[in-house]
Amino acid sequence: MSKRYLITSALPYANGALHLGHLAGAYLPADIYVRYLRLLGKDVVWVCGSDEHGAAITIRAKKEGISPQEIIDKYHTLNKDTFSRLGISFDYYHRTSAPLHHETSQDFFLKLYEKGGEFEEREIEQYYDEEYDQFLADRYIVGACPKCGHEEAFGDQCENCGSDLSPLELIHPRSTLSGKAPQLKTTKHWYFKLDKHENWLREWIDTGVLEGELHHDPKTWKRHVVGQCLSWLDTGLQPRAITRDLDWGIPVPLEEAKGKVLYVWFDAPIGYISSTRQWAKENGKDWELYWKDNDTTLIHFIGKDNIVFHCIVFPAMLKAYGEYNLPVNVPANQFLNFEGQKFSKSRGWGIEQHEYLEEFKNFPNKEDALRYALIRNMPENKDADFKWDEFTDFHDKELADNLGNFVNRVIVLTNKYFEGVVPPTSQDIKTALAPAREIVQKITGELDAFSFRSAVITLMELSSWGNTYLQDVSPWKIYKADPDSQEIKDCMFTSLQVVALLSVLADPFIPFTAPKIRRLLNLPALQNGDLQEALNKLETGEPIISAGHKIGEPELLFAKIVDRKDDSLLQIINRQKEKLQMVLETEEGEKREPIKPTIQYEDFAKLDLRTGAIIAAEAVPKADKLLKLTIDLGSEQRTVVSGIAQFFKPEELPGLPVVVVANLAPRKLRGIESQGMILMAENDKGELAFVNPKKGWGNGWVVR
Repeated sequence: MSKRYLITSALPYANGALHLGHLAGAYLPADIYVRYLRLLGKDVVWVCGSDEHGAAITIRAKKEGISPQEIIDKYHTLNKDTFSRLGISFDYYHRTSAPLHHETSQDFFLKLYEKGGEFEEREIEQYYDEEYDQFLADRYIVGACPKCGHEEAFGDQCENCGSDLSPLELIHPRSTLSGKAPQLKTTKHWYFKLDKHENWLREWIDTGVLEGELHHDPKTWKRHVVGQCLSWLDTGLQPRAITRDLDWGIPVPLEEAKGKVLYVWFDAPIGYISSTRQWAKENGKDWELYWKDNDTTLIHFIGKDNIVFHCIVFPAMLKAYGEYNLPVNVPANQFLNFEGQKFSKSRGWGIEQHEYLEEFKNFPNKEDALRYALIRNMPENKDADFKWDEFTDFHDKELADNLGNFVNRVIVLTNKYFEGVVPPTSQDIKTALAPAREIVQKITGELDAFSFRSAVITLMELSSWGNTYLQDVSPWKIYKADPDSQEIKDCMFTSLQVVALLSVLADPFIPFTAPKIRRLLNLPALQNGDLQEALNKLETGEPIISAGHKIGEPELLFAKIVDRKDDSLLQIINRQKEKLQMVLETEEGEKREPIKPTIQYEDFAKLDLRTGAIIAAEAVPKADKLLKLTIDLGSEQRTVVSGIAQFFKPEELPGLPVVVVANLAPRKLRGIESQGMILMAENDKGELAFVNPKKGWGNGWVVR
């Protein structure tokens, strides 16, 4: 058993607000686990912080018309505050712009540089903007994607087709700074020789063995994590650039590297170390115990897009440096979608964390309602989906109807029958609580295995068991005949033990509700080790809450969203749904076929377009889609066969004005010679409409 735990969560980029998918990915799972460890009395430190370097920051600053420093200050403050409001209980939330982080990152670089054999220098060709006198990072270059032709692909990725790209692959590249075509210039960069670490990394990931000893059990790692790592290793590791030409970042600490900064992928994970150092400095602790002592367990919580960096790249950096622990587990989550589609700020699809808190500011359970819904649908092993209807059901049918109902009944009945005093029991406590103990053991086992979705479902099983037990005994029925019945006392004593257990076990999942249950029981606020104490009492048969203890007065835990007397919360949710529907309708209306290649006027002038009128229409035998039309062109009548039978009935068409391509070469369709083509418009649903002049315009006139 480890003496201590160091938990990290992926550093969020400080170039924008975080949405619900971010919360479900790397922060809520870690918060659950850390709260659980604290309740077990473990020595645990959880660090995170803002990732504040890289091209994405400077691009966002340019977009908002402010400096990079103002951008990171803005979003660091916003995201840190939002995390706190949602109960995300970091021990330290640092930032990579801090002096200590710069110092730590530069030390890391120099140690590997001076060690020798870990870096290589390369001269490469890179795009350069002569007007701005600077080399261009990949996100500072746009051009046509070589895969799909999208005109605004970035130098690292096409956001239209998703292809990974390099700047040199772009067609007609241009600088986002000047808008002009950049020039290729030679520049020098340092590369981390990741390929050097391939063999031991493969053994470590595949078998859990590190330097001949079992480091971890690979069976406890998620399949998609191991699978992605092995797939990456199978393609062969390559040296990876760790410096870049950029004016925002940590300067490379070498004389010959003036104007260059550390690549953000290199300095960001070192942010875990600098965050731990800052925490230790402010709390009088030894940070090295949490990074270098063998009795410390290191666990990274991330999203699946960060797996390779945390399971291959960062471990290779740590081992190359020496002395540092490697992660014992990296329980990466998959992605959370929103109402069936990916979160997208540009499309207005989804909701950001701070927006949710503002929208539901008058909802007393807003924090735990959100946490619970995200946990119930947590994307632990596959992508999941947040839906407003499920959000409502999870709150009303599970939190309110199950947990809230059980707690309320127990508090009300205890106050009614025993004036709020826990009655004595005649039962053997261990035997009476045996079913509850089994459920609790299942919860802790699932938490140990990072199965948080299963664990919260099992938490509700404990409440359900309490509800069923209470219903089976029905003390209100016994009370009518025998108010002093020992069976009532036994029932209420046991039920109160379950509520007391719930007041502890609920904390990792719904930490705003757990203290309310504690207050209803008149129990002190939770302390580190309280869950371990409760588990010990379950094993020995001691009461969690003792007979003679005075509890508090009843209080409603969860005000329902669907409420006949107050539909204000439902109105908020309906507005959110309407917003999404408007996005869909707008996008449906905007779907158009791409414009065809440019032609010359002479090409268009070859077409002879004439006004006409349908004078007769009939179905074509054995052809469901075709109608035979007789068209009056003023000087003559034409037969035209048109594929419009699915949209128009023959009897509806006579007298309708049309526009006809009059000089189209005749062709036979179903044995009928068609002498032209009628102009039609087609929408994204495949529906057709005639393109025609107003009635009475006349037939045979030229359309120019």
